[in-house]
Amino acid sequence: MTVTIEPTTADDRLADVLATADRVADELRQSAAARDRANATPRAEIELLRANDLLQVQEPVEYGGAGLDYAQAAQVTRRIARGDTSIAHLIGYHFAQTRVATLFGTPEQADAQSRRNAAEKLFWGGIQNPRGSTGLVLTRDGDGFRLNGSRTFASGASTGDQLSVTALLDGVQVFLSLDARGGRQGFTFLDDWDNIGQRLSDSGGVRIVDARIEHHEVLGQEPFTDGVLSPFQTLVTPHWQLAFVNLYIGTAEGAITEALEWTRQYASPWESSGVESATDDPYILQTIGELVSSVRAAALLTDRGGDALQQAINIGPALTEEQRAEAAIAVYEAKYLATEVSLRTASKLFEIQGARATTSAYGFDRHWRNLRTHTVHDPVAYKAREVGDWALNHRRPEFSLYR
Repeated sequence: MTVTIEPTTADDRLADVLATADRVADELRQSAAARDRANATPRAEIELLRANDLLQVQEPVEYGGAGLDYAQAAQVTRRIARGDTSIAHLIGYHFAQTRVATLFGTPEQADAQSRRNAAEKLFWGGIQNPRGSTGLVLTRDGDGFRLNGSRTFASGASTGDQLSVTALLDGVQVFLSLDARGGRQGFTFLDDWDNIGQRLSDSGGVRIVDARIEHHEVLGQEPFTDGVLSPFQTLVTPHWQLAFVNLYIGTAEGAITEALEWTRQYASPWESSGVESATDDPYILQTIGELVSSVRAAALLTDRGGDALQQAINIGPALTEEQRAEAAIAVYEAKYLATEVSLRTASKLFEIQGARATTSAYGFDRHWRNLRTHTVHDPVAYKAREVGDWALNHRRPEFSLYR
């Protein structure tokens, strides 16, 4: 008889989760190019994450989770990105969305959602607009509300068991948490996502007409519209940005792994290299060395950003504006470098593989397409500006869902 021994320490649990994420990433990588071409709704991939107990890793052990903190969960996003950037997009957003109740909800709401996340292994989609929640309007209707409007970009929304939604109530941004299992009346998912990258991220538009929202589905308590957010609540943006950074770094790491495997098997040295094997070509070796070093440096800066954000999270509601800024800037430094390094890596790897690697059947171009598609949603030049403004003027980033 086989006896399964559950991990008993926090380190053991983290190691077990990361090993599982590595196995799932390997499985996803085997079919990533074919699934990218098929551009299907990623229901099977979400079920793969659920079956491997990756959706509830942030919830307490006593509820059925792995007890990981947010920075550790971001490591899972990075591991999954090595195999499939679109699916890492989904789980990275999921991890951030499950923390919104902790930031904006009552303790009772946060605890109830944590219990449900763990027990039911819920997958979270999002209908959010960082530009001030314009597009969705919540109006009072008796003891509840009505939601109306549309969004052109809503990752994981059509496949989500639970939806994290931002809307305007009396002109002020509020956060909603909606049970979407079995569908919601008034919600129409447009299935119109057909971009060059992140093709399996279920990021199409949504139209909402007169949807009933119950009072308890709005996070927090009355008055919802006092418009004053604490520094702790504004950590919501660094949460998202850390997910993005790990998405980019993991994609670059996965692209390097695939390129090295292909180079060992199929690449040829250049005619003037003076060597017989591509693995001895000095230009190839130099290029690989430059890219590996750059990605590793960006990964270390990403880990530093994750540690800084987690320290701020651990302080909790007592967090000061200065502490919030320090954590945000640490993440934004990583965001700038990870964006630049990952895009360069995904493009330059073709130079070590050679022209045959551009054959469409290999799908190596998906790494660059995925990165390019996601990175232009949040121009990295503004992150560099925010870092520079902090370094030169000690001016804190003004809060929005982008900074």
